[in-house]
Amino acid sequence: MPRPPRGRTPLRTVVSVLALVVVALVPLQLGGAAVAEAPTSTTFAKKHPPAPAPAPDLGSRVVVFDPSMPVADIEARAESIWTQQVDAEMSSERWSLLFKPGTYGTDADPLQIKVGYYTEVAGLGASPSDVVINGKVEVYNRCLTDGPTQPYCVALNNFWRSMSNLTINVNGTGQDGCRGSANFWAASQASALRRVDIRNGNLSLMDYCTDGPQYASGGFLANSRAGTIINGSQQQWLTRNSEVASWSNGVWNQVFAGTIGAPSEANFPTETYTTLDTTEVSREKPFLFIDGSGAWRVHVPDARTASRGPDWTVGADTGRDLPLSAFHVARPDEPARVLAAALARGKHLLLTPGVYDVDRSLVIRRSDTVVLGMGQATLTAVGGSTPIVVDGKASGVVIAGVTIDAGTGLSRSLMHLEAQRGHGHHRGHGSSTPTTTLNDVYFRVGGPHIGRTQTALVIDADDVLIDHIWVWRADHGVEGFTAGASGDTDRWRTNTGRVGVVVNGDRVRATGLFVEHFQTYNTVWNGEDGHVVLYQNELPYDPPSQADWTQPDGTLGWPGYKVGDRVLRHQLYGGGVYVFNRNDPTITTESGFEVPDRIGVRLHHVMTVNLDAGSIEHVVNDTGARVDSSAPGQPSFVVDYPAP
Repeated sequence: MPRPPRGRTPLRTVVSVLALVVVALVPLQLGGAAVAEAPTSTTFAKKHPPAPAPAPDLGSRVVVFDPSMPVADIEARAESIWTQQVDAEMSSERWSLLFKPGTYGTDADPLQIKVGYYTEVAGLGASPSDVVINGKVEVYNRCLTDGPTQPYCVALNNFWRSMSNLTINVNGTGQDGCRGSANFWAASQASALRRVDIRNGNLSLMDYCTDGPQYASGGFLANSRAGTIINGSQQQWLTRNSEVASWSNGVWNQVFAGTIGAPSEANFPTETYTTLDTTEVSREKPFLFIDGSGAWRVHVPDARTASRGPDWTVGADTGRDLPLSAFHVARPDEPARVLAAALARGKHLLLTPGVYDVDRSLVIRRSDTVVLGMGQATLTAVGGSTPIVVDGKASGVVIAGVTIDAGTGLSRSLMHLEAQRGHGHHRGHGSSTPTTTLNDVYFRVGGPHIGRTQTALVIDADDVLIDHIWVWRADHGVEGFTAGASGDTDRWRTNTGRVGVVVNGDRVRATGLFVEHFQTYNTVWNGEDGHVVLYQNELPYDPPSQADWTQPDGTLGWPGYKVGDRVLRHQLYGGGVYVFNRNDPTITTESGFEVPDRIGVRLHHVMTVNLDAGSIEHVVNDTGARVDSSAPGQPSFVVDYPAP
């Protein structure tokens, strides 16, 4: 098998969206009602596959497969969706492909499907072993027509897709020899892998079989098990609470938390691994499943502390099972007032695939509320709204699988987690149960349309858990900008996002925090006892000049990660800030990270890197070597700050 090269990944190339291939898709009609039962608290163990049961009506963009269906029919349906979505980066289509418990494909006739933009592939079993696919579920490089060279096939913009809750017995029968031994997942940000079990073959995080430079740029694997994982050209990657037999290599930021078989960090930075033996606090993403009686439910896992390995391999997955009758099953054509009223009545929200216009805040006031999106369900701010607000009185809230887009009106924020009431601004003690958990929550400013916000995500609450979010001010899109390099001068003036994330709450933890391209600070952390495992940032590509990228006090640029001057205790494990000032390559930034010089504020394994233009003078404060275009792709590392 060809081994992928070890080396740097260059800049994410700005691309124009290719023409969407329109394929006539016959909606799968789903009928039947959910069984209304009281929520139960269970130890979540493997169950025998249930008898066939009618599916609830989840709309025409949810496709439910049954193991009795011919492999050719499943492949044809999935291929038609992939053909529509493979280049649909800025489209409004959203899809969920769900597999009922059972086995799909055989050794001689494997099931092989591909996953495009805004597509979720998930099993409906209680355990990943309840849905077994003999074959492949894959993402390949996207071949572009406007790249710097032809062919230009990369995974740098392969965003917004997911796979979860199933087992893949890797079978490449019928594919070319290069692909035979691995399941390819050549994706970048916002493309989570959760609760997957990869057997009898490798998992490759890059596509080394398609012509082109084959670059990939970041991702997330959690609560999963695999044999050999080929990292290849992935710039940054977080593997959390998983089990791996081996890991092939690293580029810049390769972080592991609570992962059995993770590589050692002893040779950092020669080998760019950051490894934590356990995860301080984790809470897995809720998911749909079919129980033993054939009823559809949502499992909401409990939080775990000091955890290691997948929960489903050792019987550690405890939590609540909620019937669909406890949810308002939302449709994209419903006005926001209907969704808000459902929350006010005490309903959970299940957002079926699509784009929702939200002209008023969806305020979550009830503790333990679950908002679960399917198929990259997207809430678009209308009229300057803040689409989601979590009231300070609510605890145990889970928001998962939701994308929030800025609209043309200026929003103060896109999500606000309010400070707890009745405890003062900050409580004096911590909790192992998060007040709010965000799993696979993505924010976007610009791209498919003009977007404007002051701050994307504001966290005033204490004890919040962030588990994989991408907060993105778009560096490319279909807005039609022309002024400046790649339209960047227009973009800078029009798609405005001053700050990405502001954390004012105490004891906020993050596993997988990706924040990019905001116009001042990308992340500002003012709360005490913050704990971050993997931080990835690209500074904005588009400042028109140094004057536009200079603070009022004369400091050159804004750091990608700022810990407040009064903070006494903070920890960051594995952080990277990248620079590519394509609009004006002479722009410089003083430092990638800015933190107070206190023994309680500690950064472990952080770096800066120049992608092709611009420079950063230091890594942390005044420590660490300059990076610039004289050595693009060569990082500057600081092992520990302050030094031991």
